[in-house]
Amino acid sequence: MTDPVGKIPSELDQLPDRDTEETAEWAASLDAVTKAAGPHRAAYLMRRTLQHAEGAGLALPKLLETDYVNTIPTSAEPGIDGDEEMERRITAWNRWNAAAMVSRGAKHGVGGHIATFASAAWLYETGFNHFFQGKEADGSGDQLYIQGHASPGIYARAFLDGRLTEAHLDNFRQESGGEGLPSYPHPRRLPWLWEFPTVSMGLGPLSAIYQARFNRYLTNRGIKDVSASHVWAFLGDGEMDEPESTAALALAAREGLDNLTFVINCNLQRLDGPVRANFKIVQELEAQFRGAGWNVVKSLWGNAWDELFQLDTSGALVRRLREVPDAQVQTYQTRDAAYIRQDFFGSDPALVEMAKLLSDDKILECFHLSRGGHEPRKVYAAYKAALEFKGAPTVVLAQTVKGFTLGEGFASKNANHQMKKLSVDEFKNMRDLLELPISDAQFVDGVVPYGHPGADSPEVRYLQERRAALGGPAPARRTHALAPLPAPAEKAFAAFDKGSGSQSVATTMAFVRLVKDLVRDKETGKRWVPIVPDEARTFGMESLFPSLGIYSPKGQTYEPVDRDQLMYYKEAVNGQILNEGITEAGSMADFIAASSSYATHGEAMIPFYIFYSMFGWQRTADQMWQLGDQLGRGFLVGATAGRTTLTGEGLQHADGHSPMIAATNPAALTYDPAFAYEVAAIVKEGLRRMYGEAAPGEDRDVFYYLTVYNEPMPQPAKPAGVDEGIIKGLYRFNTAESAGLSLPANAPRVQLLGSGTAIHWTLQAQKLLAEEWGVGADVWSATSWTELRRDALEADAALLRGEERVPYVRKALEGIDSPVLAVSDYMRQVPDQIAQWVEQDYSSLGADGFGLSDTREAARRHFGVDAQSIVVAALAQLARRGEVRATAVKEARERYGL
Repeated sequence: MTDPVGKIPSELDQLPDRDTEETAEWAASLDAVTKAAGPHRAAYLMRRTLQHAEGAGLALPKLLETDYVNTIPTSAEPGIDGDEEMERRITAWNRWNAAAMVSRGAKHGVGGHIATFASAAWLYETGFNHFFQGKEADGSGDQLYIQGHASPGIYARAFLDGRLTEAHLDNFRQESGGEGLPSYPHPRRLPWLWEFPTVSMGLGPLSAIYQARFNRYLTNRGIKDVSASHVWAFLGDGEMDEPESTAALALAAREGLDNLTFVINCNLQRLDGPVRANFKIVQELEAQFRGAGWNVVKSLWGNAWDELFQLDTSGALVRRLREVPDAQVQTYQTRDAAYIRQDFFGSDPALVEMAKLLSDDKILECFHLSRGGHEPRKVYAAYKAALEFKGAPTVVLAQTVKGFTLGEGFASKNANHQMKKLSVDEFKNMRDLLELPISDAQFVDGVVPYGHPGADSPEVRYLQERRAALGGPAPARRTHALAPLPAPAEKAFAAFDKGSGSQSVATTMAFVRLVKDLVRDKETGKRWVPIVPDEARTFGMESLFPSLGIYSPKGQTYEPVDRDQLMYYKEAVNGQILNEGITEAGSMADFIAASSSYATHGEAMIPFYIFYSMFGWQRTADQMWQLGDQLGRGFLVGATAGRTTLTGEGLQHADGHSPMIAATNPAALTYDPAFAYEVAAIVKEGLRRMYGEAAPGEDRDVFYYLTVYNEPMPQPAKPAGVDEGIIKGLYRFNTAESAGLSLPANAPRVQLLGSGTAIHWTLQAQKLLAEEWGVGADVWSATSWTELRRDALEADAALLRGEERVPYVRKALEGIDSPVLAVSDYMRQVPDQIAQWVEQDYSSLGADGFGLSDTREAARRHFGVDAQSIVVAALAQLARRGEVRATAVKEARERYGL
């Protein structure tokens, strides 16, 4: 990690020093030891001294914690470059309209959150007025991850600057009418405003870290210089309990991401009550972030506390602040001065004497109003320090009061997260507190009015001038008018059309080979972003290491152990591969950042994330939903797919359900290709649809999920005229006759639909049915059960609108008078997605239940999906129709040992 530079003032600078000469002697002694014995000896003595102090019972902060005071004392705060009174008035209007919007919506029962923005208003307003770079200047601007529950405040600001109207505000959480506002940050619902969906808590902080990292990746690879962009993530202290919130802290510090700032709104409350009732969440977070290598700036107390700290000649006040648990601090917010005198100051004789010097008004000002997160100078100082600190990311821990300015009925109350409205009297009290020019007459029929000083008012002009100086409105999402990426040379895709002959090739290997050819393309090759969670060798991707390099901001500072080998482990500052280690969550965050780069940075990137299929959707489906929310584009590849293809791996590795989970995501186009040429055709189509010349009305904001297998099989040549069927989800691969099988006249017939690796069992079953039972079988490749279902659902919807439309699956099977048997290496629910639209007799086989460790053959027999099981199932269908004798089913079971 780069050594951080740029000293910021210490919290010790604001504590009283009763004997400066003694302090100087201690410092001189330490300097002498360092000079005589070296820094390691000096550090050892310091650690020993701290250990001795702790053993002696001295109340010292832990090594990773500082006292419960501000990092930057008032005397070291920089002046704000702006009109503080004007900004106060702007913030007051935004506070009002945020509360009014939610309260007015309450009559419709749509809900909303008031208290979060009330606590965080200055955290946002200070950033909007002084720090957040917009997208209309050079570069990409800053990336803002807004806390989901604070969205009403962001809408209120957009209303003030003219980007939203009263009609928009009145349709908060009511989107179906066309002018509605989504409840939370949501690019898919409001794509001109929101960039990042954040309300699935924990995903915002994780994504912010990888967005900052991806910004460095783009710069280091020479795609686009985005070194001026800064990532700001606004988070709640309760949200930090989500494991994803802190999962990548070490990565951010390790790579020196000083282009990243977390702002944690420490209002000490989560949804039901205190975050750390009996402890101190700020101290816990400080230790956690410092331990991970972050710079920590605490902004806890407002200016009113300065007098108290000056009176604290014994350190009793600092000790008391350190020991009072958060729930008690919350209680002080709701109690009178007498209670605070007794409970807080009465615990120590020195504090009793201090309290005698303080009026009741002073005590209430400190304990009810004066928090670091509510004073713009404190917030400004913290943000400025964060931007000036180099070599590591910064976290700002800002203490606030949840429900601040909303009145006694809201502030610090446990239930305030669920409280959706204020009464008219409470609004009038709020108006008086905020000094807003809203008359009683404007409350018509008890409805709270929106407030606006006027489009040409000093407030609006100031707001717009500040944003213009910072590069335009924020937050804002821009979909750049990018030219379609040129299609790669046809040669890369056509290489699979002839098949592999006698050579056995797994579809995983086919995909990797295709990517190796595509990244060599002169036009688009540099835009591929290969992402893998420490399984590259599993998927046969190690050959990409020396040619593409693994991205590392440090480059390669060592000589790799395999340097003398052809496929050595190569890291590089401009490396193209993102090899994330064992973190599917981190890899998905990489993918999300790369997949939406076309909007965030105006640079279309083509990410493909390849992973063990069992550890993809099952583990990170929430992030895949986030990907769809963020309008991401790219290829997810579930490798070593299926329930039975992993010899010996067993239950925890055996994926029998990922296509079913993927089917629940509207943005995911899910394919289970059987052959190498199908993989090539799907990738080619995906590149066209997401990055090339899209058809009129075609949704480009999709991503593809492909399952590929590690089972080597001979790859057949591509039949003629199957491209449409591959993309739509179904085509006839062959018939018994085209497969060269002999059949008796008027032989019974069955249609075998297979997907993925199951196609090979159906081909074996086709042969057995012909040779041993005189049954003709046509084999169909079902490349996408999900796309077939979606097409059918759209056809159903069209019929309800009075339009004639036949589902593709029905048209494909039209005129066939024989039963259909569908087979996959997944649970039966996967192929059963199309059952209701198949007019023929329909049945399915699948690998339901838990996986197991064994050979492929044994596993398939166990699940009843091997060739012999398919034969028995097909005969059973025909027997029910009277097309084969009933005893044939029993004979087949006995013959095959079923």
